[in-house]
Amino acid sequence: MEKPLHIQLIIGSTRQNRFSEKPARYLFDELKKKEDVNVELIDLRDWPLPFFDEPMSPFRLNGNYSNEMAKKWSAKISEGDAYIMVAPEYNHGYPAVLKNAIDWLGHEWKDKPVGFVSQGNAGGARCIEQLRQVVIELKMHPIKSSIHLPPEVFFAAMKENIPVNPEIFKPIREGIGGDRVELLFTELIHLGRIFKNAREQAS
Repeated sequence: MEKPLHIQLIIGSTRQNRFSEKPARYLFDELKKKEDVNVELIDLRDWPLPFFDEPMSPFRLNGNYSNEMAKKWSAKISEGDAYIMVAPEYNHGYPAVLKNAIDWLGHEWKDKPVGFVSQGNAGGARCIEQLRQVVIELKMHPIKSSIHLPPEVFFAAMKENIPVNPEIFKPIREGIGGDRVELLFTELIHLGRIFKNAREQAS
């Protein structure tokens, strides 16, 4: 029997009063409803990695990290078959803590698909655009579908405690562009299974 696809949903912000945890937990609950999928919520607050300071690229280190937290981070991310990164737009880009977490690893990300969720000016479009450029360099496969949270969702969710009322996220399921949540899930799961099977056949 084929093993379930393991999707890791990464909260890419650690600041006080962050917003990203709210859509991340909503998507986590929705993704758990899918068959043959295991979903894990990864909070970068739980992974206090130092700024990357190894003497060479992670691709050249091939998993031989000197930092103990980096070794644990490597083991955790290696468990994933596909990823969703939820992050705000910071000054036309994305949080440094997420870039650092990405930069610590190399082969652990390789040949795995990733989807993005963001909010901010222009719906977090610049954040997602830049993240796509970064993950391609890591030989990941960013999917086309993404979720750009509109202002009405952001302001409504900001007033709520976690867990947020799921009704607040209806606009991203019923907008002009269709059900953005389902589009992201479908594309990520489809591509995730293709690459998972390819990795297993090659091993």
